[in-house]
Amino acid sequence: MEEQRRNRRNLAQNLVITVLALSAAVLFAQTQLYNLDLTTGQPAATAGTSQSAAPAADLTAPVRVAVTGDYGRYASVALTTGDGDFADPLGRRLLEALGSAKEYAACTRTELLRALGRPSLYYDFVEPLPLSVLAGLLGGGEDVSPREDLSARRLLLALQSGSVSLYLWDGGESYYRASTAVSTDSLEQVIGRYELGNASFALDGEGLEKALDPCSLLPDQPPQLPAFTVGAPLAGGTDWLLSALGFNLRSRTRHTESNGTELIMDGDRTLRIRPDNTVYYQSGDDPSLSVRAAGELPTAREAALGAGSLLGGLLSPVSGEAQPWLQSLRRNGDVTVLRFGYQVGGVPVRFQDGSFAAEITLTGVSVTAMTLRFRQYVPAEGSSLLLPLPQALAVAASSPGKELSIGYVERNGECRACWLSD
Repeated sequence: MEEQRRNRRNLAQNLVITVLALSAAVLFAQTQLYNLDLTTGQPAATAGTSQSAAPAADLTAPVRVAVTGDYGRYASVALTTGDGDFADPLGRRLLEALGSAKEYAACTRTELLRALGRPSLYYDFVEPLPLSVLAGLLGGGEDVSPREDLSARRLLLALQSGSVSLYLWDGGESYYRASTAVSTDSLEQVIGRYELGNASFALDGEGLEKALDPCSLLPDQPPQLPAFTVGAPLAGGTDWLLSALGFNLRSRTRHTESNGTELIMDGDRTLRIRPDNTVYYQSGDDPSLSVRAAGELPTAREAALGAGSLLGGLLSPVSGEAQPWLQSLRRNGDVTVLRFGYQVGGVPVRFQDGSFAAEITLTGVSVTAMTLRFRQYVPAEGSSLLLPLPQALAVAASSPGKELSIGYVERNGECRACWLSD
């Protein structure tokens, strides 16, 4: 009888523990793990205008890196291509590889994953971009001109049979490999500069390669990332914006519509400023804004760096800690559409509705339309609280095959870093 009571008591305790564990998992999922199902487009010159514009910062992009040696991996998930820690030596080695790779042959996902186990340098640019644009982001001049018809999100420099190969994944179903002029000694010297053992890929963990995207990059200790409040970027007035776009501040056609949108017309050009800080620009037949290009149609690189320079002068003066970065570039005939997001310290910012920070449409070299989603990120007290990796993995395992990463999510007037599953 006593043994039966003990069995019932143990069963009750186990049930309570199970319920508490499930409740904790649900709470973690609701507060710390953000499931995303966002759709985005697949994918230095400076902006030239007929009017003077505010100074613009160089275009940079977030990049996640991993260095693999014989005794483990080193990783950073909060870097930009403009950071000195990235530019030399990691960016310089990748630029050398892109500049020397000539013949790209199709390979398989399995080959790329296998190469991750060898001494290597891994780069994840979050979104796929043309190789020529990536070379520009890495600081390459016109003399470094990799192919524009190939795009890559993840790139890998890995030792292979006494040489260094470059592997690419385009964000879809295509994988490529090319030989490079990067020497094995220079690759090993780069690897030797890092203290290995602070991170892993999902493919390193038993069973994780099935529960997650195998290239999910997992730091042993989540980084300490600040939190932000979302301010009012246009509260101080919009005359500076009109001046930057070359609008006449004394335009006779300037009024506020019933929904609160301010409408300004200057000749054929139209500007609409909504109460939610979204701005719409249409050039009409007056292409006052343009990007610099050698020909009538800009290259992908010229379009990306020129549009990024223009955005830097429009968004950066009021965005606080955030900077724009290129998410996608699409071209149809002489029309080029570029979409940008915000990033803070190399960590991308996601909007709950899956939208973008800015979209620029070029017809030839002329800026014919823009959508600008102005934001201002002001440091808040304290930092973003990220789940320890084991708990994040436990919750993410409920959605097999998705990539686990770290990013900022804006909601309820705040912008905080959390684990993302998408």
